[in-house]
Amino acid sequence: MDSGTISSNPNDNTSKGGLVFNITSTQALIPIENATINIYSSSDPTRQIEQITTNDLGETERIELPAPPLEYSEQPDEPRPYTDYNFEISAPNYEPVFIEGAQILPDVTAVQPVTMNPFVTSNEPQEDINIPDHTLYGDYPPKIPEDEVKPMDESGEIVLSRVVLPEYVVVHDGVPSNSSAPNYYIRYTDYIKNVASSEIYATWPENTIYANVLAIMSFTLNRVYTEWYRNQGYNFTITSSTAYDQKFMYGRNIYENISQIVDNIFNNYVSRPGIRQPLFTSYCNGTTVTCSGLSQWGSKYLGDEGYTAIEILRYYYGNNVYINSTDYVSGVPSSWPGSNLSRGSRSDKVRQMQEQLNRIAQNYPLIPKVSVDGIYGPGTEEAVRVFQKVFGLPQTGVVDFPTWYKISQIFVGVSRISEPS
Repeated sequence: MDSGTISSNPNDNTSKGGLVFNITSTQALIPIENATINIYSSSDPTRQIEQITTNDLGETERIELPAPPLEYSEQPDEPRPYTDYNFEISAPNYEPVFIEGAQILPDVTAVQPVTMNPFVTSNEPQEDINIPDHTLYGDYPPKIPEDEVKPMDESGEIVLSRVVLPEYVVVHDGVPSNSSAPNYYIRYTDYIKNVASSEIYATWPENTIYANVLAIMSFTLNRVYTEWYRNQGYNFTITSSTAYDQKFMYGRNIYENISQIVDNIFNNYVSRPGIRQPLFTSYCNGTTVTCSGLSQWGSKYLGDEGYTAIEILRYYYGNNVYINSTDYVSGVPSSWPGSNLSRGSRSDKVRQMQEQLNRIAQNYPLIPKVSVDGIYGPGTEEAVRVFQKVFGLPQTGVVDFPTWYKISQIFVGVSRISEPS
């Protein structure tokens, strides 16, 4: 992402939050160049604050927008800690998109992903996305208590013999019984980033964010592992209802720091000794709603006091919980090689990664083509560095754990003719 910054109002002395857009086509993740984004204040929807356009990577420069003081997100009884904005996105040959209520927090960068449908006819309707209040600010129903370990019928079909990360999570955008609510196919990591951005504030301590992300992932993987809803006759993985599950907000912005944390640990979850299934890690805000699991506000205060992520988790779930991991990831051509690939590496894994980068470069021409020889030379290092720049990863030129899986994810995305709908 471009490190340049555009100020929406250089004379404004309030707190600021960053914002970047990442706009792609629903057809094979093709980046959309020259998309136009008009930005409006939700409090005055007729006043246009800024207009920006995407580059050849489908991205915009980082701009800064006014946001409330940081201390508003430090305590639960403060005024709303984010400012919301409306976005109007248009591009030649694509259906327009309107997003209402995007949330900008101070001192962190919001990333607004947008996927646009190509025009089928000249009078396609505009897609309208309305982002509801953050769960820590809005009024949402409390979680219905559930056992942290689900009974499973070992005498019949085994649902799963091991913990597998799904490629997609099917999110039912309503309570389970609402048959008219839409189902969304969301990549697993994108789902976790969305929920974390909806459930906690990105301004909180890093260890608090890690602990909450782990709880969100374990909660999700318990639903996946036990096929909780499919065993009840439903055709989805999880719901967006806080009474039953955790909050997913279709089309919302995520936060750069949360995104990087998820990329670093997305194959982790919370376990207890002797129990195969991921722990069903219930949580609540800890103020208006209390529960037997993690308190979100309480975890924030523990992070302030220097608790590590595992210490926060053990504070709420007991001293015998630990962080587990799985190497089984659906939808990727090959699992992580187990150690970093860098200049001088020689292996079939290097060759596979080079082939994937060359396919990705067809959609993202800024990424240089490399020789597919299984040797990690200067050309491969530069291609990896550019890939990392394009997809918001640290630009090390080294294929570490998050880079390997990001290459795999993008390769699978660009190789497909279309995505599930």
